[in-house]
Amino acid sequence: MTDAPQTHAATTDDLIYEVEDGIATLTLNRPQARNAFTFAMYDGMATICREMPTDGSIRALVITGAGEKAFAAGTDMSQFRAFDKDQDALDYEKRVGAVYDALEKCPVPTIAAISGACTGGGAGTAACCDIRICTENLKFGFPIARTLGNTLSMENYARVKDLIGVARAKEIIFTSRLVGAQEALAAGLVTEVVPDHAALMARAKELALHIAGHAPLTLRACKEAFRRLRVDGPDAEGDDLVIMTFMSEDFREGLDAFFNKRKPEFKGK
Repeated sequence: MTDAPQTHAATTDDLIYEVEDGIATLTLNRPQARNAFTFAMYDGMATICREMPTDGSIRALVITGAGEKAFAAGTDMSQFRAFDKDQDALDYEKRVGAVYDALEKCPVPTIAAISGACTGGGAGTAACCDIRICTENLKFGFPIARTLGNTLSMENYARVKDLIGVARAKEIIFTSRLVGAQEALAAGLVTEVVPDHAALMARAKELALHIAGHAPLTLRACKEAFRRLRVDGPDAEGDDLVIMTFMSEDFREGLDAFFNKRKPEFKGK
């Protein structure tokens, strides 16, 4: 028996959030615009991540786009028409940067389930997720040099560099080409390629349920450790993460299960 799907206050027609079997799914729902982000969608995604419960009731978050044609094709360009001063550009990057920060700090593992176009803000969102899987029709990139003529934030350059390396990042941005599924797999940008959208969503749910069986505090510590290493480098501190896990009820449960040769029942406490 499964739990009835739950919604969140941030749910709108353009952003659908549901929870079932302890797995949250956030669907970017503007297929008529290839799921391009409005500011409200960015803000809603950030709110969901910031308010993600840490009581073990949700164990993973799957982010996907409605339909087979796009995960998200960037930010809705119509919102840029009002930009006429320096501060508009800086405020935009600060606003989206705060969204990506919330996504990276989301206390549960995040899985980007990607079909079709994953460009600009869509690619930035996927880059913030912990795991990326895709369909054969993936088109990933930042074609800003041939479209808007803007730039990524320093944080986004750092994320892309960490994912695919400086040389490849420069090449795809300089040429404004889009990376396909098999190249993304070879580069480590995605970990799996599946044939179509139905297979994608089935695999995302399967992967999320598998992860859900593992120790939530260990996964949270892992997420935060890698985030700190990206931000702070080798000087990143992690004593609090060590204490959080070793002093937890889950650690004692893991020890007891190990010595009694049974499967541990982790609760995230």
